[in-house]
Amino acid sequence: MTNPSCLFCDQVQPQILGIHPYVPGKPVSELQRELGLTRISKLASNENPLGTSPKVLAAVQAELSEMARYPDGAAFEAKAALARFLQVKTSQIALGNGSNELLELVARVFAGPGDEVVYSQYGFAVYPISAQVVGAKGVEVKAKGWAHDLAAMLAAVTDKTKIIYIANPNNPTGTVFGKAEWEAFISQVPKQVVVVLDEAYLEYCDDADYPNGLDYIERYPNLLISRTFSKAYGLAALRVGYMVGCEEIIQYINQLRAPFNINYYAQVAVVQALQDQDFVAQSVAENKRGMQQICSALSSLEIEMIPSSGNFVCAHFGGKTAEVNRLLLQKGVIVRPLGGYGMTETLRISIGTAEENQHFIEALTAVLAELSGAAK
Repeated sequence: MTNPSCLFCDQVQPQILGIHPYVPGKPVSELQRELGLTRISKLASNENPLGTSPKVLAAVQAELSEMARYPDGAAFEAKAALARFLQVKTSQIALGNGSNELLELVARVFAGPGDEVVYSQYGFAVYPISAQVVGAKGVEVKAKGWAHDLAAMLAAVTDKTKIIYIANPNNPTGTVFGKAEWEAFISQVPKQVVVVLDEAYLEYCDDADYPNGLDYIERYPNLLISRTFSKAYGLAALRVGYMVGCEEIIQYINQLRAPFNINYYAQVAVVQALQDQDFVAQSVAENKRGMQQICSALSSLEIEMIPSSGNFVCAHFGGKTAEVNRLLLQKGVIVRPLGGYGMTETLRISIGTAEENQHFIEALTAVLAELSGAAK
């Protein structure tokens, strides 16, 4: 008898059936509906706790009357502002509906059935999804601790490898690699293999040994740099990411991207956001204070953490992880379970405002006390 819920299974591309969609952080509204709470701190999606630059808000509000118009399909002003800021040509830039769209477009341009796409264990969930969508084989390379093992990733390259996805700092672990490790890797990658260096969290990393991808794109035409305005710039709702690389590869990506993929208000916001670097600096400083606040508390509670260079930190709760998460939700604190990454004993905590961080600390302290009491 035919399964009524699977009427079109035979028509769907086989690789699509096995995809597990990316699961975003739990929305505040969902928790409000479920538990009727009034005080909720969402520390699950690595959002900017300072919100958005007031200058960006004013610029967008001034353009609300243009809502009936299509945006500039080429995003001329936004790309020109970004090119000036990065000191590259506009022809070296592709804009995406968040960096996710661009990561997926790279797979659609370069990979297909029979090809291989390499990424790290504990790497961003979109990398294996991007490979699977195009029918390519995903090759997951075992992490070194919680971090990328670039030497092992290089060793995993075969004549079938088309793309390597790398994140620095990495999400969800927050780990980073330095210049020597990076240069030893990129210098040996075959020239026909496209390397995507995902730097969504670079603004938060103050490590002097951090290898800024833009310093390498002229030397390595097969290198693409992926970044976003969703984090330090606080434009997550508008969905703007960008990729920088050699003109030929960027041209292929732009040929494939959807028309008007960057909405009008996102384009306005990008131009203004790039001019307000004071807001970015404030966001980074706030993150540094919040990171210290949360990590100090976790340390005092004797919770093991992964050192992070992002705007989040991963904490290990062992066999109590699911219960800790459930009880935190009951107290109005949303963090991110990482079971989908194979990190079943870990929760990722985004850095929030001082008040949100304190809410988390108080809630976690109470949860651990409850669990300790129940175990006696």
